[in-house]
Amino acid sequence: MELKNYFSKFLRHRRKTLTENDYYLSSEISKITGCGIHNIHLYREAFSLKNSSRNPDLKNYERLEFLGDSVLGTIISCHLFQAYPDAREGYLTQMKSKIVNRKNLNRIGEQLQLTKFLEPGYSITLSENISGNLFEALVGAIYLDLGYDFCKKIILEKLLTPQEINKLENKIVSYKGLLLEWSQKKKVLIRYETCEEHQAQKVTVFRCHVWLGAEKISNATDSSKKKAEEKAAQRAFYILNKKENILENPKTVL
Repeated sequence: MELKNYFSKFLRHRRKTLTENDYYLSSEISKITGCGIHNIHLYREAFSLKNSSRNPDLKNYERLEFLGDSVLGTIISCHLFQAYPDAREGYLTQMKSKIVNRKNLNRIGEQLQLTKFLEPGYSITLSENISGNLFEALVGAIYLDLGYDFCKKIILEKLLTPQEINKLENKIVSYKGLLLEWSQKKKVLIRYETCEEHQAQKVTVFRCHVWLGAEKISNATDSSKKKAEEKAAQRAFYILNKKENILENPKTVL
């Protein structure tokens, strides 16, 4: 009876300290993780944006994102090391890159609809990588709240299962990386030449030309140097693949 009264008082006190938004966030995160959470403050921080128009000293998701990136990398590295006992370092590195690359993490974050948990009251334009950033922040929060073993269990059983990891084995993450790997095998030189271009209405874009030896084989423009190079590499890949059959095994784009 005394134990029952204790928990009754505990729950009444907890209701006074948690807001309606906290109850919602706690419930939704529990659905994702499959277990209850302890420290709601960590998850508030994981879904708080940096906003210079408000108090710049308030905590936001960036520190937890930094931590989650390292924790996720460790968990995936250990899983791959155990799951592929005969694989070489190069293969393990490629597989890890496919799993933790920004595009794949964005996809997971979008599937989990993590942006709906963002703290209200922010008038800020979200970056294109916000879903992946929030996913890493969530991993950081889970690690601090529940510990490494629980975090590993949640990731490998709920968020990045071995079945999903296996599907990534034959996916192309980066055409630029694929061309580099091919050029090293063939002992040919692939070179990227990128410059800024100023278009109408003062819009600045980047144009990248891909050279194979002395031959210019493709070019592309985009809003950043990295995107322009990847797009140009993709076009170069399709051109070269028709001639050289670059891919020894069928692959799909991530």
